[in-house]
Amino acid sequence: QVQLVESGGGLVQAGASLRLSCVASGNIFDINSMGWYRQAPEKQRELVADITTSGRTTYKESVKGRFTISRDSAKNTVYLQMNSLKPEDTAVYYCKLTLGALSDYWGQGTQVTVSS
Repeated sequence: QVQLVESGGGLVQAGASLRLSCVASGNIFDINSMGWYRQAPEKQRELVADITTSGRTTYKESVKGRFTISRDSAKNTVYLQMNSLKPEDTAVYYCKLTLGALSDYWGQGTQVTVSS
């Protein structure tokens, strides 16, 4: 059994920063990658950023230069530093853990709201 617990969301004004954290616990082995997705109302869930065990990162184009993903392998934790937040960043942010080639696990989500 795998559990993911996210934290760090909140309500901020445009231009502010937030740092999201996601801690993975349980039967964790063969980690492929960890990442952050988001889902705004009436929109599909989309990739924000992810990071592989080798450290390779991928970002959604609109967050490049503003968001930074990082991880602490010893703590099975992934972070998302979000700077210069915009109202269009408002969404529920979900953490995803991929084990091996096919096993994906999701957190419960944390709300990020950016006011203009």
